Amino acid sequence: MRDALDATPYDALLLLSFGGPEGPDDVVPFLENVTRGRGIPKERLKEVGQHYFLFGGVSPINDQNRALLDALRKDFAEHGLDLPVYWGNRNWGPYLTDTLREMITDGRRRVLTLATSAYASYSGCRQYRENLADALATLEGEGLELPRIDKIRHYFNHPGFVEPVVEGVLTSLADLPEDVRADAHLAFTTHSIPTASADTSGPVEAHGDGGAYVRQHLDVARLVADAVRERTGTDHPWQLVYQSRSGAPHIPWLEPDICDHLEERHAAGVPAVVMVPIGFVSDHMEVLYDLDTEAAAKAGELGLPVRRSATVGADPRFAAAVRDLVLERAAAESGRDARPCALGDLGPSHHLCPVGCCPARAPRPAAAGADSPYA
Repeated sequence: MRDALDATPYDALLLLSFGGPEGPDDVVPFLENVTRGRGIPKERLKEVGQHYFLFGGVSPINDQNRALLDALRKDFAEHGLDLPVYWGNRNWGPYLTDTLREMITDGRRRVLTLATSAYASYSGCRQYRENLADALATLEGEGLELPRIDKIRHYFNHPGFVEPVVEGVLTSLADLPEDVRADAHLAFTTHSIPTASADTSGPVEAHGDGGAYVRQHLDVARLVADAVRERTGTDHPWQLVYQSRSGAPHIPWLEPDICDHLEERHAAGVPAVVMVPIGFVSDHMEVLYDLDTEAAAKAGELGLPVRRSATVGADPRFAAAVRDLVLERAAAESGRDARPCALGDLGPSHHLCPVGCCPARAPRPAAAGADSPYA
């Protein structure tokens, strides 16, 4: 890791996340925020929200973001990086617009954004940039002086993201019964998205055949599988699979689904599976419900031993990686050697999202990119 620079061109870091309900009365309003503009009836949203009600109507994501905020502030302070950290959400409080308004009031004029999504895709990157543009447009309408907003590059293959995943897999393997451990299969899981969205993820030159979204996940899966082999001496078979599909059945989404994959692996005689949620930064609802509840229940029906490895969360190595990425971007913006840090075949991603990167279904303003109206 690089030592903290004496100064950066940035005067704040914004942690930008999805948000989640923090009580039963929040669930339907939260889902209304998530699905705004789609015309989904409230009764249907209540059905969709049942997995939240299983956990008392509380998504763990907000507490996980609070823990990450604490980890970032601690790491920055210990390494002499004087950069205040704010937090705003897309779909629940603290809302992004309110947080940006607070930052402007505090005099912040050059803001770097960390989104809690490590990969390229419309929903994982450009939609966050659209939310930033919407918030800035609202604040501009209030007559406020807008800050410049930049975004930290995709960090899927940064060592500080990969290493905690490797450690989580090793812990899960060690927790399996010894007689099945050596032949355990690794199922690397991420959020399924429409195949059309996957094919157009990343810069234009990456479009097609799953786009940057699939390639980036495969890159991480290989890194983790290779590290596990090096440290255990066992070459575990693995596959990238998907979870949490939420779209209409006639629209093609990335497959196979994790539950279908468990059935297929069991039928093939695999004695155990470790589910590795590389697509998620923390153990939020789509991990707790889709993996720890639904997929674990499927494995129980099959009599298939499974373990689910930990996500990165507020691991100090991830906090240090964020600091490293802040300083990397600060160096690039100041015309100094950025020395980007990344593992795998794909190398570091772009600092600035180019025109045509992860396009929306219909053109919309997006901040923090080459096509941004708020540069």
